[in-house]
Amino acid sequence: MTDLGAKDGTSGAADPPDVDGLRATLAAEMRGEVAFDVTARALTTMDASNYRRVPLGVVRPRDADDVAAALSVCRTHGVPVVPRGGGTSIAGQATGTGVVLDLTRHMNRIVALDPEARTAVVQPGVVLDRLQEVAAPHGLRFGPDPSTHSRCTLGGMIGNNSCGSHSVAWGTTADSVRELSVVKGNGSVVRLGQSWQGAPDGLRTMVEGELARLRTGFPQLPRRISGYALDALLPEKGADVARSFCGSEGTLGVLTEAVVRLVEAPRARALAVLAYADESAAAEAAAGMLPLGPLTVEGMAADLVPPDAGLPRGGAWLFVETGGADPAEARARADAIVRAADVLDALVVTDPAGQRALWRLREDASGTATRMPDGSEAWPGWEDCAVPPARLGAYLRDFRHLLSAHALRGTPYGHFGDGCVHVRIDFDLLTGAGIGRFRRFSEELAELVVSHGGSLSGEHGDGQARAELLPRMYGTELVGLFERAKDLWDPDDLLNPGMLVRPHRLDENLRFAVLPREPVDVAFGYPADGGDFSAAVRRCVGVAKCRTTAAAGVMCPSFRATGEEEHSTRGRARLLHEMLAGEVVTDGWRSTEVRDALDLCLSCKGCRSDCPVGVDMATYKAEFLHHHYEGRRRPAAHCTMGRLPEWLRLVDRTGTAPLLNSLASVRPFAALGKRLGGIAPEREIPRLAQETFSRWWGRRFKERVRRMMREGVYDPEVELDGSPREVAILWPDTFTEYLSPSVGQAAVRVLEAAGVDVMLPPTVVMRKRTPRAGESVSLSHHPWSVGARGHVCCGLTYVSTGQLDRARAVMRRTLDLMGVFLDPDVHPRPPAVVVLEPSCAAALRTDLPELLHDDPRAARLASAVLTFAEALERLAPDWSPPHLDRPVTGQTHCHQHAVLGDGADRRLREAAGLTGSLAGGCCGLAGNFGFEKGHYEVSKTCAEEQLLPAVRAATPDTLLLADGFSCRTQLEQLAGRKGRHLAEALAEALDQSVDPEVDQGSD
Repeated sequence: MTDLGAKDGTSGAADPPDVDGLRATLAAEMRGEVAFDVTARALTTMDASNYRRVPLGVVRPRDADDVAAALSVCRTHGVPVVPRGGGTSIAGQATGTGVVLDLTRHMNRIVALDPEARTAVVQPGVVLDRLQEVAAPHGLRFGPDPSTHSRCTLGGMIGNNSCGSHSVAWGTTADSVRELSVVKGNGSVVRLGQSWQGAPDGLRTMVEGELARLRTGFPQLPRRISGYALDALLPEKGADVARSFCGSEGTLGVLTEAVVRLVEAPRARALAVLAYADESAAAEAAAGMLPLGPLTVEGMAADLVPPDAGLPRGGAWLFVETGGADPAEARARADAIVRAADVLDALVVTDPAGQRALWRLREDASGTATRMPDGSEAWPGWEDCAVPPARLGAYLRDFRHLLSAHALRGTPYGHFGDGCVHVRIDFDLLTGAGIGRFRRFSEELAELVVSHGGSLSGEHGDGQARAELLPRMYGTELVGLFERAKDLWDPDDLLNPGMLVRPHRLDENLRFAVLPREPVDVAFGYPADGGDFSAAVRRCVGVAKCRTTAAAGVMCPSFRATGEEEHSTRGRARLLHEMLAGEVVTDGWRSTEVRDALDLCLSCKGCRSDCPVGVDMATYKAEFLHHHYEGRRRPAAHCTMGRLPEWLRLVDRTGTAPLLNSLASVRPFAALGKRLGGIAPEREIPRLAQETFSRWWGRRFKERVRRMMREGVYDPEVELDGSPREVAILWPDTFTEYLSPSVGQAAVRVLEAAGVDVMLPPTVVMRKRTPRAGESVSLSHHPWSVGARGHVCCGLTYVSTGQLDRARAVMRRTLDLMGVFLDPDVHPRPPAVVVLEPSCAAALRTDLPELLHDDPRAARLASAVLTFAEALERLAPDWSPPHLDRPVTGQTHCHQHAVLGDGADRRLREAAGLTGSLAGGCCGLAGNFGFEKGHYEVSKTCAEEQLLPAVRAATPDTLLLADGFSCRTQLEQLAGRKGRHLAEALAEALDQSVDPEVDQGSD
């Protein structure tokens, strides 16, 4: 074997590998892709663990023959091979310094499914949820279901012997495996099964010579995952080579096909949520649930549960799922569990949507647990120890004492019915002292687990995190048998060396070691990460929820469109991590690899809410673009669409909107304009409004004043009726102002009908004059001076294109214009600022205070921002909207989903008699993104994921709602349908509901 460096723990000759020769030979011998470029390597340096290793390259085999060819070439060159699935391993076993086999690209088929035999034949790259979808119509499912079921692969599950929440009913992955097709390190293909089928030469002899040790050396508990399952080769267990292979973490062979067993899925389910005082009480009760035949017994403590989760009162909960032939039977079993349990409180949920919402809390815990309640970081490493279920309560108490002894914190949760505990701990993995404490704690915890008869790994495997400590669990003699087994399967030590046997140290290859120790100079404040951009990037722990293709939430539309890791939130975070490290991505902020990966980020902010750890790739993208183009020529789209407010303001001042609309309707002129402006040729240029919203407002105001003076009465819509009326500032965002003023006009009509007086932001800066010495001035009569004229702007287009210096200037001008309202001496509480465009509202709530974190006015303005629905709910709580009585379809704006929330919108729609729900996902236009040259196909694919199918399925009377200008534009250009802002729909209904006599009287 070639020594790739002492740090990596591989053995053999000291000569470095011939990388160019390796790459050329692989490309010649394989039909799949061979990628040794910077991006491919950077994307695979890490999995979901604390560890990092830089591979030489990545290959994506098309079939078993390609796998065999790759192994043959790598063996010749003395380069190790690491099989990789979804890359969600938590112990470091999906990383390596040689060649990474990406088995997800091509080897991802469900070859066959036999409903009568209840088996399926799958390739290793099949995502678990895909198998579940195909099996479901037959009333079947694959039993094990890790929380990463939407992106983990069957190959990875077999490699780690994964389990999931339903293991109390259906066991581990090994319990569901029948036969495996495997390519060994020497390139030979074997079929593994029972009765020694496929065993390498010498394995049977070794086992038959160690029967006593194998019968007594393994702890008996449901979640014993650590080490090799050599006890599965005992004659009384059928000498099951396939089962023994499960959990070998890619160290014995490369899986190319599997025959797996399916189980009958319950037709109905109920979820009993049992509340206890604390986690120890919940753990003590978990084992008592097992005789009642539950499908799950999952535990969570209050630390991981948001306060509005709707759980019964308590400090910890068991999620106990039951099944039945019908809902009544499932409910009856859940009720029986509640009656048998000694609980503080309980809740039984039978509604499938309600169950899914609760299970999301549990599944997201692997991410949410990485942040402590005070925002500090927590890490895996001792993620999934398991003990006999009856000892779980005692173990957790001892575990808590050990944490306290080392001044560490963690929140246990997990598979309490199986005695398996997940926990992220606030290790300091950045300093020598912290890493030393990490090692000491790990050694003592291993002893504690063993003292309770447990397993160091109860689900995720040993990898680098725990393999070094396996002798404490098994003893040196049994670990010696593991080494002998590895040598029989893989005599050249080609496959994933340093894992399970002859392991790397648990405190080397830490992924944090390469990051800069001093904070990076950045523009945004990153308040949740202490102002440290490296800490922000570290948020991504690799659980890869962004890689799901399920139609839920928003994250990550570009990955759903392309299927490429570099277009996932995780992939981009990995590239930024490597950019900061400087080893693989060597040109820092100037990196073209990072730029290209971020190019297809729609800045939808979906990851800000959908990522369990709140990665905000839109902000990271803006930060990167700011540095990348500093002092350099920017793309044309940044100068046109990135500065859209400036151009549209110029058009308004010069009165050239009609001329530009005419030119845009002439194909040659439009084509020239799009080419010069960096706009996709497939796009139509939106028409500019003949009259801006502000001009309409000014004209309307003057007409009202004239009418009041002429008639000697106040306009009844603005006259006070004896009771104080709420006042709101309506924000004239760029899109409402110049492109869709009808939305602003409709909002004014509805807000005034609801009893809210509307005003627009100032266009003149009013500055406080410092009183002269001895001058007495009251707060209510403070002298002000008139400053510069201007227009408010949230800075969205500048932020999304990374023009952050310009964004800050625009935002500071906005704060100056709004200064009177943001002065606490004048307005202790700023008046409500109603923003109709969700993306602009999101920019004011998040980008503004994070970019101007040094200006207290920014936070005050952000706190005053309300959406249209929020304004009606807060300022006019007793107002009843007109009743429309229509179904709706359309889309919740991605920024509203991620930043603003849509609860008020849903309540307003319900009050107005609008039925149905809006689609999720992203429309794909996303401001400037979908208009930029080269983005059209991705933009269209994003729209086709959820929005356009929902529109096509709508009935003719369905109201098409889309509050975002981008969403409405996408609908018009791709579906030929005109979307409406909710304000427009309500205003139209108000006009139709006016009393006929009043109409006649006003004619």
